[in-house]
Amino acid sequence: MTPRESVESLLMTIPNTDHNYFGVFVLFVFSFIAFNYTLRIQRFISHKIALKKRDRLKAAPYECGPTPIKQPTRISHHFFIIAILFVLFDIEVVFMIPWAIVYKHFIQSGAGLFVLIEMLSFVLLLVIGLIYAWKKGALQWQNTK
Repeated sequence: MTPRESVESLLMTIPNTDHNYFGVFVLFVFSFIAFNYTLRIQRFISHKIALKKRDRLKAAPYECGPTPIKQPTRISHHFFIIAILFVLFDIEVVFMIPWAIVYKHFIQSGAGLFVLIEMLSFVLLLVIGLIYAWKKGALQWQNTK
């Protein structure tokens, strides 16, 4: 193998660093490694410095104040219904924003009326669902006591 061939084979094994985001990748990897080692060093130091004194008062959930009582873990179903309705209408907005951005291009291509009718049917379906939930009383907040 000639020296020129050995240099060419060596150059072929070096990764390509001409990509626009190569520096960002290197910075990301370096930041991840630095964060990881910093976290480990901080944990090591805190375990060495921390006092190892354990007593009954420190093991209690509260160090002062009244003795904690067990709270009921039941949550009203109204929270869940309102959350589902919120997610439903939040997703509607997520679909409507990109549609509104590209609607001008659909008008220029001649498909504007079709796309508008589809979006109106989508909104109509959601409004029908909202009216149904409203009639069933899902949006009425009732005291559970």
